[in-house]
Amino acid sequence: MPPPRGCCPPNDDDDAQEQRETRHDDNPPRGADRQRRRPRILTAGLPGPARAQSKQVVVGTWGGDYGELLRQNIDQPLVVPQGIEVLQDIAVADPRKTKLLAERQARRGTYDIACLSDTDMHMVAAQNVFEPLEMGKLKRGSAILPALAKPYAVPHIYSALVLLYNPSKVTTPPTGFADMWDPKYRGRVGFSDILYSTNTFSAAMAGGGSFSDYEPAKKKLMEMRSLDARIYPSNEALAGALKSEEVWLTPMWLARGFMWQKAGIPVKHVVPKEGAYAIVFEAAIPKNSRNKDNAYTYLDAMLQPSAQAAFADRMGYLPTVKDAPLPAAIAQQISLSEAEQERLRAPDYDYLLKSHSEILDFWNKQFKA
Repeated sequence: MPPPRGCCPPNDDDDAQEQRETRHDDNPPRGADRQRRRPRILTAGLPGPARAQSKQVVVGTWGGDYGELLRQNIDQPLVVPQGIEVLQDIAVADPRKTKLLAERQARRGTYDIACLSDTDMHMVAAQNVFEPLEMGKLKRGSAILPALAKPYAVPHIYSALVLLYNPSKVTTPPTGFADMWDPKYRGRVGFSDILYSTNTFSAAMAGGGSFSDYEPAKKKLMEMRSLDARIYPSNEALAGALKSEEVWLTPMWLARGFMWQKAGIPVKHVVPKEGAYAIVFEAAIPKNSRNKDNAYTYLDAMLQPSAQAAFADRMGYLPTVKDAPLPAAIAQQISLSEAEQERLRAPDYDYLLKSHSEILDFWNKQFKA
């Protein structure tokens, strides 16, 4: 199984820092919106006066590279030719969640499509916001990987949690999270502060915990503190430490490692033997969507093999459909073997929501203190 935990974009670290009180480090894909507080609308469709007459679909999404890839590979080539104008309502995740929840009793909502990470999507779906998917209207529904299928959202892209390491410094490849606690790596393990929940998960698994029990992480994190673990304020700061070889090991998303490799940072990855999860970025139709037929057209376009392959090539995210083969060079870097896939499970979303405050408090007040 893959799953949303989705990957942090190199240029959204400030946004992630701003939202950390309310998110479980499910940062949007790479280059997420730089417009931190004010949503903006970008249009892909018919020019001038024709816009008022055209069919529309309003997509609540991140901006940056993600929004541009939507525009280049989904909006313009797949949706606009069907006579549908695409309006991107661009913002980071929290304003989008707030708007969805505030409008859930309204007859007509803002969005036809809402894009969120899997954890955020689960939280909003629990408030009865989204339309149950009608698979008869979703032509590409049968192509979705069964492990990623949900009744209320379509999986767009995903990436797995892995352990990144510098192969020239860690000459015996690690096999799991527990290897970070080897004393020979004192002072060489680094963490991105904004990934506090993911880092806590890795410590819990190293200490014998589970997807529904992070309690063992407390002891392991304090042990890691005594081993001079390094904490960086952002993913970009951590990337710099990996590039300078100040840090040799870190838990991170596979997609992020792929982008860092492309940037010349010396890292390889392993899917930890203790087990891990994935982050899935998903799309759903609010119940009060004004253009539901157009929304289904857009969801189908997101699942087209050409669109899936484009996101893999640019950002290192894995396809969520069965029929999107990747070029051999990319597949070699980001595809998971059958054995690796068996180590992945879905997160316990309810546990994460319930435990979020405790996880954050321990990270800030005990581990970082």
